Amino acid sequence: MTEKSIPEGPAEVESPHLAKLLIELGPLLAFVATYWAFGIYPATAILMVSTVFSLVASKLLLGKIAPMPIATAVIVCVFGGLTFWLNDPSFIKMKPTIVNLLFAGILGGGLLMGKPLIKYLFGEQLQLTDAGWHQLTIRWVLFFISMAALNEVVWRNTSEATWVNFKLFGLLPISIAFAVAQVGLIKKHQKTHT
Repeated sequence: MTEKSIPEGPAEVESPHLAKLLIELGPLLAFVATYWAFGIYPATAILMVSTVFSLVASKLLLGKIAPMPIATAVIVCVFGGLTFWLNDPSFIKMKPTIVNLLFAGILGGGLLMGKPLIKYLFGEQLQLTDAGWHQLTIRWVLFFISMAALNEVVWRNTSEATWVNFKLFGLLPISIAFAVAQVGLIKKHQKTHT
């Protein structure tokens, strides 16, 4: 067997998934680490830079940039800019609320027009029936609205440090748990190939 005929190992096959995960989590991890070391304003600057960097990394490593990270990057830069311009960290704290409401609005608007837009985000990985896409979209709309409300409650009623920790140790695990909880719906509505 020559070197070229040896199949790729699991690390090589899974590397795009690992790269995608690091690209998505990188800005959050950079924000939290910088906050713990230096405070909210340096953390906001790092969040803005690392979010833009994650778009570049996505293009270079994965060959594409999905629409949702672009929308998130715009909101991060706008609300981060307002944080510095007005010297008010409330704006960066509102950013998760705005992002979640934006995603809920886009997905909800798609449903009203009869187009489950979530299908275009996950269509390469999932093959679901129309009813499955519809139900999955409704669940994500409700989830995004709930996360927006939760962010508002936490940042308005707790300390800044608690809110920052909640972003990493609260919102992230809740999001992962919610995504995993959709496996049953996905299996129930998966298209069978004949």
